[in-house]
Amino acid sequence: MDTTVVVRPAVEADADSLGRVHAACWHETYDHLLSAAALSQLHPERLAAMWRRYTSQGPEYRQVVAVVDGEIVGFAGSGPGHDADLPGVPELYFVYLLDAYHGTGIGQKLFDAVVDPGPSSLWVASDNSRAHGFYARNGYTPDGRNKVEEVLGEELSEVRLVRQAVAQTGGDGGDRT
Repeated sequence: MDTTVVVRPAVEADADSLGRVHAACWHETYDHLLSAAALSQLHPERLAAMWRRYTSQGPEYRQVVAVVDGEIVGFAGSGPGHDADLPGVPELYFVYLLDAYHGTGIGQKLFDAVVDPGPSSLWVASDNSRAHGFYARNGYTPDGRNKVEEVLGEELSEVRLVRQAVAQTGGDGGDRT
Protein backbone atom coordinates (compact mmCIF):
# COMPACT_ATOMS: atom_id res chain seq x y z
CA MET A 1 0.00 0.00 0.00
CA ASP A 2 1.58 3.25 -1.11
CA THR A 3 -0.15 5.91 0.99
CA THR A 4 0.85 8.74 3.25
CA VAL A 5 0.08 8.08 6.89
CA VAL A 6 -0.24 10.85 9.44
CA VAL A 7 -0.14 9.88 13.10
CA ARG A 8 -1.31 12.75 15.30
CA PRO A 9 -2.96 13.32 18.67
CA ALA A 10 -6.66 12.50 18.83
CA VAL A 11 -8.84 15.59 19.27
CA GLU A 12 -12.47 16.02 20.19
CA ALA A 13 -13.41 16.70 16.56
CA ASP A 14 -12.30 13.11 15.79
CA ALA A 15 -14.86 11.56 18.14
CA ASP A 16 -17.53 10.60 15.58
CA SER A 17 -14.98 9.04 13.21
CA LEU A 18 -13.28 7.30 16.12
CA GLY A 19 -16.61 5.86 17.23
CA ARG A 20 -17.15 4.31 13.80
CA VAL A 21 -13.58 3.00 13.46
CA HIS A 22 -13.58 1.72 17.05
CA ALA A 23 -16.77 -0.28 16.44
CA ALA A 24 -15.44 -1.65 13.14
CA CYS A 25 -12.14 -2.69 14.74
CA TRP A 26 -13.95 -4.49 17.55
CA HIS A 27 -16.04 -6.43 15.03
CA GLU A 28 -12.89 -7.36 13.12
CA THR A 29 -10.84 -8.20 16.22
CA TYR A 30 -13.31 -9.97 18.46
CA ASP A 31 -15.58 -11.74 15.97
CA HIS A 32 -14.06 -15.08 17.01
CA LEU A 33 -14.00 -14.25 20.73
CA LEU A 34 -17.42 -12.70 21.35
CA SER A 35 -20.83 -13.63 20.02
CA ALA A 36 -22.59 -11.73 17.26
CA ALA A 37 -25.22 -10.77 19.84
CA ALA A 38 -22.59 -9.19 22.08
CA LEU A 39 -20.94 -7.35 19.19
CA SER A 40 -24.32 -6.06 18.04
CA GLN A 41 -24.38 -3.98 21.25
CA LEU A 42 -21.57 -1.80 19.93
CA HIS A 43 -22.89 1.61 19.01
CA PRO A 44 -20.57 4.09 17.27
CA GLU A 45 -22.45 6.96 18.94
CA ARG A 46 -21.66 5.64 22.45
CA LEU A 47 -18.04 5.04 21.50
CA ALA A 48 -17.87 8.60 20.12
CA ALA A 49 -19.10 9.93 23.48
CA MET A 50 -16.35 7.94 25.19
CA TRP A 51 -13.78 9.43 22.81
CA ARG A 52 -14.94 12.94 23.65
CA ARG A 53 -14.01 12.19 27.28
CA TYR A 54 -10.70 10.54 26.31
CA THR A 55 -9.51 13.52 24.29
CA SER A 56 -9.88 15.81 27.30
CA GLN A 57 -7.71 13.73 29.66
CA GLY A 58 -4.51 15.14 31.11
CA PRO A 59 -1.05 15.10 29.53
CA GLU A 60 -0.09 11.80 31.19
CA TYR A 61 -2.51 10.11 28.77
CA ARG A 62 -1.70 9.81 25.08
CA GLN A 63 -4.26 9.00 22.40
CA VAL A 64 -3.30 9.17 18.75
CA VAL A 65 -4.98 8.45 15.46
CA ALA A 66 -3.61 7.24 12.14
CA VAL A 67 -5.04 9.11 9.18
CA VAL A 68 -4.83 7.91 5.56
CA ASP A 69 -6.35 9.99 2.78
CA GLY A 70 -8.19 12.12 5.32
CA GLU A 71 -9.79 9.15 7.09
CA ILE A 72 -8.96 7.69 10.51
CA VAL A 73 -7.91 4.06 10.06
CA GLY A 74 -6.56 3.27 13.53
CA PHE A 75 -5.81 4.59 16.98
CA ALA A 76 -3.73 3.88 20.08
CA GLY A 77 -3.66 5.03 23.68
CA SER A 78 -1.51 4.77 26.77
CA GLY A 79 -1.15 6.25 30.21
CA PRO A 80 -0.49 5.46 33.83
CA GLY A 81 -0.60 1.77 34.71
CA HIS A 82 -3.62 0.34 36.51
CA ASP A 83 -1.92 -2.64 38.15
CA ALA A 84 -0.94 -2.19 41.81
CA ASP A 85 1.83 -4.77 41.49
CA LEU A 86 3.55 -2.65 38.79
CA PRO A 87 3.70 0.78 40.44
CA GLY A 88 4.91 3.54 38.15
CA VAL A 89 4.95 1.29 35.06
CA PRO A 90 3.08 2.90 32.11
CA GLU A 91 0.39 0.87 30.39
CA LEU A 92 -0.54 0.55 26.74
CA TYR A 93 -4.33 0.60 26.79
CA PHE A 94 -5.07 -0.16 23.15
CA VAL A 95 -3.85 -0.29 19.57
CA TYR A 96 -6.54 -0.87 16.95
CA LEU A 97 -6.20 -0.77 13.19
CA LEU A 98 -8.73 -1.60 10.50
CA ASP A 99 -7.97 -4.99 8.93
CA ALA A 100 -7.41 -3.44 5.51
CA TYR A 101 -4.29 -1.70 6.88
CA HIS A 102 -2.65 -4.66 8.61
CA GLY A 103 0.91 -5.31 7.52
CA THR A 104 1.49 -1.72 6.35
CA GLY A 105 3.57 -0.53 9.31
CA ILE A 106 0.80 1.76 10.58
CA GLY A 107 0.31 -0.35 13.72
CA GLN A 108 3.98 0.14 14.59
CA LYS A 109 3.69 3.89 14.04
CA LEU A 110 0.69 4.04 16.36
CA PHE A 111 2.52 2.00 18.98
CA ASP A 112 5.67 4.11 18.76
CA ALA A 113 3.61 7.30 19.19
CA VAL A 114 2.19 6.26 22.57
CA VAL A 115 4.81 3.94 24.12
CA ASP A 116 8.18 5.22 25.23
CA PRO A 117 11.23 2.93 25.30
CA GLY A 118 11.60 1.07 28.58
CA PRO A 119 9.31 -0.82 30.89
CA SER A 120 5.59 -0.92 30.20
CA SER A 121 2.69 -3.33 30.39
CA LEU A 122 -0.53 -4.19 28.58
CA TRP A 123 -3.43 -6.61 28.70
CA VAL A 124 -4.41 -8.52 25.57
CA ALA A 125 -7.01 -11.15 24.73
CA SER A 126 -5.53 -14.59 25.35
CA ASP A 127 -6.71 -15.80 21.96
CA ASN A 128 -5.39 -12.97 19.78
CA SER A 129 -2.30 -14.49 18.18
CA ARG A 130 -1.70 -11.61 15.78
CA ALA A 131 -1.51 -9.11 18.64
CA HIS A 132 0.69 -11.45 20.68
CA GLY A 133 3.15 -11.64 17.77
CA PHE A 134 3.19 -7.86 17.37
CA TYR A 135 3.86 -7.29 21.04
CA ALA A 136 6.54 -10.01 21.16
CA ARG A 137 8.37 -8.20 18.34
CA ASN A 138 8.24 -5.09 20.51
CA GLY A 139 9.85 -6.84 23.49
CA TYR A 140 6.80 -7.94 25.51
CA THR A 141 6.47 -11.30 27.23
CA PRO A 142 3.71 -12.83 29.36
CA ASP A 143 4.35 -12.44 33.08
CA GLY A 144 1.93 -15.16 34.19
CA ARG A 145 -0.91 -12.83 35.17
CA ASN A 146 -4.31 -13.35 33.62
CA LYS A 147 -7.85 -12.22 34.22
CA VAL A 148 -11.33 -12.60 32.87
CA GLU A 149 -13.05 -9.35 31.93
CA GLU A 150 -16.73 -8.85 31.30
CA VAL A 151 -17.00 -7.38 27.80
CA LEU A 152 -20.41 -6.62 26.34
CA GLY A 153 -21.96 -9.07 28.80
CA GLU A 154 -19.59 -11.93 27.98
CA GLU A 155 -16.34 -13.18 29.46
CA LEU A 156 -13.06 -12.45 27.69
CA SER A 157 -9.85 -14.05 28.91
CA GLU A 158 -6.83 -11.73 28.94
CA VAL A 159 -3.14 -12.09 29.74
CA ARG A 160 -0.73 -9.42 30.86
CA LEU A 161 2.38 -8.76 28.83
CA VAL A 162 5.30 -6.76 30.18
CA ARG A 163 8.41 -5.22 28.74
CA GLN A 164 11.27 -4.78 31.15
CA ALA A 165 13.88 -3.18 28.91
CA VAL A 166 14.11 -1.07 25.79
CA ALA A 167 12.84 -2.97 22.77
CA GLN A 168 14.59 -2.12 19.50
CA THR A 169 13.18 -4.90 17.35
CA GLY A 170 9.95 -3.24 16.20
CA GLY A 171 7.16 -5.00 14.39
CA ASP A 172 5.58 -4.97 11.00
CA GLY A 173 2.61 -2.94 12.25
CA GLY A 174 -0.96 -3.69 11.47
CA ASP A 175 -1.70 -5.60 14.63
CA ARG A 176 -4.13 -4.65 17.28
CA THR A 177 -5.10 -5.71 20.71
